Amino acid sequence: MQIDNQNIILTGAASGIGLALLKRLAAYDCRIIAVDRDSFDVPQAGRARILPYQADLSQPETVDEIIAYATEQIGGVDIFIANAGFAYYGDFHATSWEQIEAIHRVNVFSPLYTITRMRALNPGREHMVVITASAIAQLPIPGYALYGATKAALNHFTWGYRFEAPPEARLMLVYPIATRTGFFQAANPTTPQLRPSQTADFVAGRIVNGIRHNRKHVRPSSPYQIFYMVGRVFPFIHWIYQFYGLWLLKRWRRRQQA
Repeated sequence: MQIDNQNIILTGAASGIGLALLKRLAAYDCRIIAVDRDSFDVPQAGRARILPYQADLSQPETVDEIIAYATEQIGGVDIFIANAGFAYYGDFHATSWEQIEAIHRVNVFSPLYTITRMRALNPGREHMVVITASAIAQLPIPGYALYGATKAALNHFTWGYRFEAPPEARLMLVYPIATRTGFFQAANPTTPQLRPSQTADFVAGRIVNGIRHNRKHVRPSSPYQIFYMVGRVFPFIHWIYQFYGLWLLKRWRRRQQA
């Protein structure tokens, strides 16, 4: 799908992958509503017209308001990039009902509801929803069980929904490996950094390329693609990485108790 002359909503635009995406998209002749929970200064260098919008995406009415604002200000929405996310690392037994609900509202309910709104806004018209999932959606890691559950829900939904959706309703899921953004560290400064990792700009470049070529899935890390496919044939390969995750979690527990 071309990016020039398109109307775009990008959530989670103030930092990490979202900010890197915003900078990449700014090079195109397009219009962008840049959404984040926190106020921020948008980069105005480039060809794009960028309008900031501060909002909490945990409520359905907020999604409706953002789309209504985009329709009023830029004339509609052709591409919706649901990049905003809620991070969590730690032992699952320590979570409350409120935490479980909160992370699902942002990571699952909001992007799925967005798909319904984009279909209603663009009947019979080509449009695209891009959702940032995670490699953890396919390879569960200890300590990330709750977070991974939300991303796995998106992954499972996508495989079923594509059979329902008309060809003009495009959906792309992105599966980044650990990305050097401070996303998890912002939620919990003691969160260990998984290895290997990649930069936000690298992921953003792969996402833009995926949009331009109408990809259904984008796995920015080529080594991960190979690792995942080989691990499906030889599961012990995945177990090795999961035990690495367990080692990190046990070390994290010891540091929490120190």
